Amino acid sequence: MAASFTQNSLVANRQSAPALSRTQQRFERRLAKILVHATDVFYDKGYEGASMRDLARYSGMSLSGLYYYFESKEKLLYLIQKHTFSTIVERLRGRLDELSDPEQRIRAFILNHLEYFLANRKAMKVLSHEDDALKNGFGAEIAAIKREYYRICVGLLDDFKRARKLEFSSRLAVLSLFGMMNWIYTWYKPRVDSGAEEIAREMGNIFLKGIGASRAKLRKKRLAVN
Repeated sequence: MAASFTQNSLVANRQSAPALSRTQQRFERRLAKILVHATDVFYDKGYEGASMRDLARYSGMSLSGLYYYFESKEKLLYLIQKHTFSTIVERLRGRLDELSDPEQRIRAFILNHLEYFLANRKAMKVLSHEDDALKNGFGAEIAAIKREYYRICVGLLDDFKRARKLEFSSRLAVLSLFGMMNWIYTWYKPRVDSGAEEIAREMGNIFLKGIGASRAKLRKKRLAVN
């Protein structure tokens, strides 16, 4: 599963660029495979526990060969994180463009997130556990993409609030939603649990009913005043 996400991303990120030569295509395919193996290594050993020698061995490369592509394991983690968040945001925007109902847009957000991470659970664990590993420019760039993703979700909740005349903290609601979605890699079992669509539907019901409770609370308060 991890292989599909990396290879697809490298192709997608260059769709608008001029056609690649065969040499460049081979180079890109090689990079894709390395990132797949790097995800496996970080998943098994953790970022701190993994070495460039481990990464080279998993990739079937010499250590010098790996350094030809990447100067450090931080660069590998950066590329994995950049690909993941950029792909999720890009797919989300495509889905949201087709929807206008505030509730359906929130549900699309949940499905988009779960669908991607259930297909790439190793990447999800790596991102969750190594959230603060990147420093300096790498860390700043990833943080900017994550802030954009967070702002999109806040906007969806604000739209829903206005449409339903609700009162709740969008920030608290968004962070709670991410908590629900991101923890899934710790308990999800393909042979036991439903697929992404069914889980997204049920999770969406739980979440939307929860934030909708503020409306009932507001009604009770108004009735008490009257």
